[in-house]
Amino acid sequence: MTEPAPNAPSSLQIGDNLSDMHMLMVLGETQSFTQAAQRLGLSKATVSQRITALERAVGIGLVQRSTRSVALTAAGQQLVDDTRGSFAHIEHSLAAVRDLATTPRGLVRLSAPVALGRQHLMPALASFAHQFPEIRIELDLNDRLVNLVQEGFDLAIRHSQAAPDNSVAWPLCSSQSILVASNAYLQQRGMPSCPEDLAQHDCLVYLRGRNHGLSWTLVREQSQQPSEHRHVAIQTAAFKANNSELLREAALAGLGIALLPDFSAQLQAHEPRRLVRVLPQWQSQGFFGNQIFAIRPWAPQVPRAVRCLVNHLQEAFKAGFTPFGNQ
Repeated sequence: MTEPAPNAPSSLQIGDNLSDMHMLMVLGETQSFTQAAQRLGLSKATVSQRITALERAVGIGLVQRSTRSVALTAAGQQLVDDTRGSFAHIEHSLAAVRDLATTPRGLVRLSAPVALGRQHLMPALASFAHQFPEIRIELDLNDRLVNLVQEGFDLAIRHSQAAPDNSVAWPLCSSQSILVASNAYLQQRGMPSCPEDLAQHDCLVYLRGRNHGLSWTLVREQSQQPSEHRHVAIQTAAFKANNSELLREAALAGLGIALLPDFSAQLQAHEPRRLVRVLPQWQSQGFFGNQIFAIRPWAPQVPRAVRCLVNHLQEAFKAGFTPFGNQ
């Protein structure tokens, strides 16, 4: 049933309602007045008032409001679908004109995993800020997979096996997962000689869900033969955490053997503590990703500020990560 407009329709002034229709599109993407207001740089009350004014202008309800959620009505969805292409064309035209400026400028909202962001992304962003002082970066470090469209991000750094569908993706570097432990732990418990030996060791597990992570698949390097695959069941994890930096610290503290992405296992040059690679001839398969990507929602044109940042990150990450050299 179509929701009635809040009040009788007023005269429709196209110019006055363009910004309101854009607000409706953003509201449809975020499904939240609060998130829409944050993306638009307005107060929640202003967005609500402008949507109500738009409903009054067209004479029909465009939004279904409740205490817990916001959703577009059929009429609201039709209006958004019919105008989305026009707004995209306007945005792309404005971006093209901005690109004519001699100095790249603008805001880039960036999402990245916590450990990768703290250890490797931040140094690259610092040098980028010096090179492009007119480009502002808003960085969100979070290990969850953010919704780039709903949450208004321009770019995300992802550690995965493949780039997601319906996105523009730039490969930054490859990555591998490695087993590590402290010297003190290995001196006490011994160095495993094969994957099956891990069943007798304390294992430190990355926590993604209640049971996820309780088995590791290890593959002998440079081998694709099924006989070279080992599935290691972890009966009881000595320590679990949903952050690879915490697992690295647990390994450094001698709590056990951790499976880490290479960028987390890499310590700073001045760091006096050291980790030892365990079973270096074996690699983990399928637990962490093997590629680092920069991704953004698909669009026919990429803003110049985003292109500058991607180019800078590709240069900064091209060497990859070598926490143990060629070991």
